Amino acid sequence: MMSDMQVIPQAPQPRKIKGLNKRGLITLIGKEVGRYLSVYTQTIVAPVITTLLFYAVFFLALGGMTQTIGDISYMEFLAPGLIMMAMAQNSFANTSSSIVISKVQGNIVDVLMPPLSATELFIGYVTGGILRGLMVGFATGLAVSLFISLSLFSVFYIVLFAILGTMMMSSLGLAGGIWSQKFDHIAAVTNFIITPMTFLSGTFYSIGRLPELWQTVAHYNPFFHMIDGIRYGFTGHADGNTLAGIFLLVIINLILACLCLWMLRTGYKIKS
Repeated sequence: MMSDMQVIPQAPQPRKIKGLNKRGLITLIGKEVGRYLSVYTQTIVAPVITTLLFYAVFFLALGGMTQTIGDISYMEFLAPGLIMMAMAQNSFANTSSSIVISKVQGNIVDVLMPPLSATELFIGYVTGGILRGLMVGFATGLAVSLFISLSLFSVFYIVLFAILGTMMMSSLGLAGGIWSQKFDHIAAVTNFIITPMTFLSGTFYSIGRLPELWQTVAHYNPFFHMIDGIRYGFTGHADGNTLAGIFLLVIINLILACLCLWMLRTGYKIKS
């Protein structure tokens, strides 16, 4: 006999959202940090010495403190740009070299096999690059302060632009490392993209000295806003709009994050 009891349909159960693999993420960050701290003379000390050499060359070539830009000396103007340049280059180098080395040596599988999502991989690699950039920046700042008194106009802007800049370069290095098949490829990115945009960003000069057309072009260079913003944090002098720089860097970081996440999720050039 069939029961005439009415079957009440059950409400659909909510999907369980996978939580963040904190242990795996911390392990990946520790691996990245330990990788460059194990050779700190190359990854931390060498950039500091290179920056001091740049500083010494410009000091001798331009006659010390006689040149001024606005109401500050040229050497005060130069120091924040050199610090940011060192941070940017090392943030890029950390993520790009980590990925390329893993691909060339064939141990990229050791990172892909653990239960780490694309988001966790992205956070782990980029955090490692940011930390290296900040370490280099702090060490460089201390070294430069031995030769010139560095003022701190706004610690907030220094920290904000340091994080936005190193995050942008770490994300760019991650994308470049995934795209590259060998060290020559990542060297091409460095030589034809990173270095020209860094040297044309107002690191060594005020863009106010450029023709009007090139001043307009410079304002579309994210490297300019990255350096101009941290210079404002140190000296209070800015050639551009710092709020516009923050907005541009946030947008670029979001675009690069989406690109890196797509590469990691699809396994672009790392799973084939």
